[in-house]
Amino acid sequence: MKRSKITRSFQVTIPKEIREALGLQIGDYLDMYVDEKGRIIMEKKVLKRKTFRAGRPLTPEEIDGIIAKGLGENIAGGGD
Repeated sequence: MKRSKITRSFQVTIPKEIREALGLQIGDYLDMYVDEKGRIIMEKKVLKRKTFRAGRPLTPEEIDGIIAKGLGENIAGGGD
């Protein structure tokens, strides 16, 4: 078991062994909840983003839609 201390800003460092085991990277999202036993559960959130074929031109409407979706995800906390 690994242990972390809560900082004055209520931040917690995820130990290196756990970050490596889950493949966590800067910018990744974690979903968190409290279970019935009062434990904090954190799960890596894998976002499913639409990809585009290289070299394919996008219409202004597609670009606007992509931007709007990204902003919505950011405001909602990275949900997909």
